Amino acid sequence: MRKINVRLITEKIRRLCIEASIVLSDEMLEAFDQAIEKEESPLGLVILKALKENARIAREERIPICQDTGFAVVFIELGQDVHLMGGDLKEAIQEGVRQGYQDGYLRKSICHPLTRVNTGDNTPAVIHMDIVPGDRIKITVAPKGGGSENMSRVAMLTPAEGIEGIKNYVIQRVKESGPNPCPPVIAGVGIGGTFERAALLAKKSLLRPLGSKNPNPELEKLEEEILTGINKLGIGPQGAGGRVTALAVHILMMPCHYASLPVAVNIQCHAHRYRETVI
Repeated sequence: MRKINVRLITEKIRRLCIEASIVLSDEMLEAFDQAIEKEESPLGLVILKALKENARIAREERIPICQDTGFAVVFIELGQDVHLMGGDLKEAIQEGVRQGYQDGYLRKSICHPLTRVNTGDNTPAVIHMDIVPGDRIKITVAPKGGGSENMSRVAMLTPAEGIEGIKNYVIQRVKESGPNPCPPVIAGVGIGGTFERAALLAKKSLLRPLGSKNPNPELEKLEEEILTGINKLGIGPQGAGGRVTALAVHILMMPCHYASLPVAVNIQCHAHRYRETVI
């Protein structure tokens, strides 16, 4: 049994909150380059180049990529052979978020849903935890902006709607979102499970490295078809028109009830931020 003090988790979360908000990944920068090659709209090109320049400045000047530094969503894969010491794991995670947003001078956006009073420290974070084999802990912090999160939806399709129904629903969701989620977007899609599981699958799908292929050939084909359909909508970068509305479509799937076909779409904006580490 490997012993890990939760203070180490607090420190890791603190650092991940700051790094995720400041440094856009190399894979996203490559996606911008590919989008610049594809985009035919002059205004769309200007916007894509501005987004890439914004990412460069943020990385070099150590300032947030976007003023909306997001809701801290934390994914934990906890090895079953780990013995945690020194305190409560969930509180250690919340403390890491608290310190990260304070020390990184990141905007604190979390509030009481009815009174709209800010909690003051960007907590509570949303924590998703899985128990996995082994003696390690994998931590992923994915700050989620409000604009793109607002455009996300879950639908309970009928089984008869099938693959065509799924494709139509995802493309229509992006169409209805228009410029609101700050395109070019990444569309995370969850298929199957239950109502709430489909939403989690959609969010988890966004953690797959951008540009990587889905290991399931059937889903890889479906991702390509949906991406093509989205990019035919003509919404373009920041909704100004053009060929590049989405950079990628990511799908996660699991079995569902015979009578159901849950589908969730979690839209991510061009500030596709997440950082991970393994202890």
